[in-house]
Amino acid sequence: MRLVGQGQVAWQNRVHFFAVAAQVMRSLLVDRARARQASKCGGGALQVSLDEAAIISPERDVKVLALNEALEQLAAFDQRKLRIVGMRYFGGLNVEETAEVMQLSPITIKREWLKAKAWLYSELNQ
Repeated sequence: MRLVGQGQVAWQNRVHFFAVAAQVMRSLLVDRARARQASKCGGGALQVSLDEAAIISPERDVKVLALNEALEQLAAFDQRKLRIVGMRYFGGLNVEETAEVMQLSPITIKREWLKAKAWLYSELNQ
């Protein structure tokens, strides 16, 4: 719905659209994690199956918030890696699609993706 609300945006190109879509997806995940972290134990609890509980566990919320913080740090020094992570992780694009959207070679996307993942792994495991 947030992306639909972007209707008045004059999309410049595919890169612009996918960048906004990835940012909206990240924002949704972070907002949901923050909301779940803020709720009191049992407040507004929903009945869920064990399979659903594994997907929406509080540990996952903590990881989403930690990832968001690490991505904010990444944004401070490498916007290109941040856009690649956004498109691959939050946008669900593969290497070739990301390369096409960003007008870079697939090998460059692979290289930057590996570097970004290594950096994020290091940040998240400190």
